[in-house]
Amino acid sequence: MKKWLESRSGLVQILNLTVMTYLQKLAADTAQQFLKVYGRPPRWIVAAPGRVNVIGEHTDYNDGFVLPTAIERYAVMAADKKADGKKVIEIRDASGVEPALIDLSVPVQPGLPKWSNYPRGVIRGFMDRGMDPGGLDVLLHSTVPLGGGLSSSASLEVCTATLIEAVTGRTMVPVDKALLCQKAEHEFAGVPCGIMDQFISVMGRQNNLLLLDCRTRETQLVPMNDPAVSLLIANTNVKHELANGEYGLRRGQCEAAAKALGVASLRDATPEMLENARGKMDYVVFRRARHVIGEIERTVHAAEGIRASNWPTVGQFMFASHRSLRDDYEVSCKELDVIVEIGEGIGIKGGVFGCRMTGGGFGGCTVSLVQTELIESISGKIAAEYKKKTGIEATIFTTRPAAGATVVKG
Repeated sequence: MKKWLESRSGLVQILNLTVMTYLQKLAADTAQQFLKVYGRPPRWIVAAPGRVNVIGEHTDYNDGFVLPTAIERYAVMAADKKADGKKVIEIRDASGVEPALIDLSVPVQPGLPKWSNYPRGVIRGFMDRGMDPGGLDVLLHSTVPLGGGLSSSASLEVCTATLIEAVTGRTMVPVDKALLCQKAEHEFAGVPCGIMDQFISVMGRQNNLLLLDCRTRETQLVPMNDPAVSLLIANTNVKHELANGEYGLRRGQCEAAAKALGVASLRDATPEMLENARGKMDYVVFRRARHVIGEIERTVHAAEGIRASNWPTVGQFMFASHRSLRDDYEVSCKELDVIVEIGEGIGIKGGVFGCRMTGGGFGGCTVSLVQTELIESISGKIAAEYKKKTGIEATIFTTRPAAGATVVKG
């Protein structure tokens, strides 16, 4: 028994070292790109992770619970004061997309290119608080997949916020920092997101999930120290846009359901209340509420299962979550369903405890709870069967719960 525990402890240390090495390498690569673009080394390097929501989908804006973890994919910014002294923040992206030029001599407003509205909103929030970073040259390098439901936008916002903290030498209370980033997404990007994405990118802790109460904003760390299990993320490579109206439509339907039930939010409703009020609302609105009420309950129970390392039970909650998102909330799609069906087919005997879509929906990623030692065979089977059934190549990677935003240099 002692030898078994020692071997598992050693694996945890190796996994932690792997994460550290990945981020250090990414930071070093970003520093080299900064040097190539701007002709001098950066003074600051900061990073903020993407996230995967293990369970608790579309509950955040209903005052419910969510259970995300930061992932080992990051937005990294390398920066230095502008050489010419101008009060302009220039952000160049390593991918080669159109750079952003943000003039600080006037109040920062939404602008072009479209992607720049995420950092623009954050910069405006800091400027309004008297935290002026001055002119900066910035090189952005992100490994968080775009449009995959892994919070590439929140990682960019939180990375920007962490950079401004580093440059000004002033830090915000973590909750206030996350809320500032959320406000930026609302007002500058036009996406009425909940608080989960920014909270986990700010407050993530290595080898822990974060149970977040979206009403009180209280957080509880949920340890996931067992190296025998990992999270496997499969990107369908079908992209979605949350700002296309479907997100806002679902949110409005939830508000209509809460009003019909006479509660402040669906957090306050029970399955019995909903069933008794079935005749008071449209059937579509009823099904939206049924998902949210059930998902809040599943999330709390899944956190209990993770604390107890009861992986089969956690997996069943994940499968149930997907069915609800597919049938009641109607935010899944063929490609997501295919991967979940493949995961169900592999089953516990093949190393898959549970699988579900994650993120806003209409494409993006699935998250599976898997046995670490069987990752290679599981990944191969999902990739092959997904390609056969859809004609699309899935992008698959594994992650352990990662740390939140950090200053790598400066």
